[in-house]
Amino acid sequence: MLLTAIKFMRYEKSKSIGITIGIVISIFLIGQQLSTLNFLKSLMCSISTHTNRELADIWVITDQSTNLNAVTPINSSLVNELKSIDGVEETFPVVYATTMMKFSNGQFSSVLLIGSEDPILILRPNGDEVLDGKVSNLSHPRSIALDKHDQKGFKHPVDMGMDVELNGKHAKVEVLMNHVRGYGASFCYTSLNNAREFTGMSPNLVSAIIIKADNHSEISDVCNRINRSFPGIRAWDRNELEKRTIKTILRESNMGVSFGSLVIFAVISGFFIIGLTLYTSTFDRVKDYGTLKAIGATNGYISRLVLLQAFLYAVVGYVIAVILLFMMKFGVAKSGLSLIIPPELLVELFLLTTFISVGGSFFAVAKLKKLEPASVFK
Repeated sequence: MLLTAIKFMRYEKSKSIGITIGIVISIFLIGQQLSTLNFLKSLMCSISTHTNRELADIWVITDQSTNLNAVTPINSSLVNELKSIDGVEETFPVVYATTMMKFSNGQFSSVLLIGSEDPILILRPNGDEVLDGKVSNLSHPRSIALDKHDQKGFKHPVDMGMDVELNGKHAKVEVLMNHVRGYGASFCYTSLNNAREFTGMSPNLVSAIIIKADNHSEISDVCNRINRSFPGIRAWDRNELEKRTIKTILRESNMGVSFGSLVIFAVISGFFIIGLTLYTSTFDRVKDYGTLKAIGATNGYISRLVLLQAFLYAVVGYVIAVILLFMMKFGVAKSGLSLIIPPELLVELFLLTTFISVGGSFFAVAKLKKLEPASVFK
């Protein structure tokens, strides 16, 4: 049957190419949309992502917020009070706020200034996210970290030792970062004391409190104890807060609807375009199918033959689409757009390709079941 399916596909080269191109375009567009959405989702929770993950088990923020990027300051006295809760090993105050940065050429840019206590600096770039300098340098007075790739948005080069102004106060770049990006804002890391000086935030306030739990398996219990004991704030498991932040932003920005509608449109259009092309391709060979029926082929055999052709188209189209998707991923990487293509997305795209191609072939299968061999040779 496989050889017969391949022969039928070779006989109609132009339509075979058309079907394959249709699959490639549909799957490439869907993959591009979903991988871009994955990238944006990673930015939405990047404040939490760029932490010392071994220490940052729980986030405590105001109970009115479900978006980590938009929080209301809370009383700093909670930093010590939370230590009294069973299961809390250590607490870390953090401060972050939008701040105006001025460059030597007079350009201004908005940055999210993020500060945490030294020497631990629980909020910081990690590993290969540091291009130059040492994270410990952020403990120096008025020292900051900027991302090298943000220079396009700043319209000013970002280099080690560069002098800038934050809210009119002098600051010096002592750490260069590599693709440490925020959602809608460039990140600027520093120490807690420096952040207070630059932002003018009162020592009585913090943006959030990060907690290290005694036992990772009891994080949920610790959160419940805090939420019962302290009104006005809410403790979140780090992973749950990241998921809730993404849901909140997608809902409030309608981004999920936008991306979802594009994906649905690509699926529907691909389904019908490929289905109709398979339908006409099949009936260009109607005499061959009629001959097969005349010599004893059953409807089941004919159906499997058409479905096998559709599956082969799906495999070829999927492979080409994925190759193009990875070419795009590497092509746009230098511009700062990092398409995220995890293995589960590749599996989903393959299943979607199979659905579009094989599902579309049922138009032809339904018609061939009604085909009478005698009518073909009249």
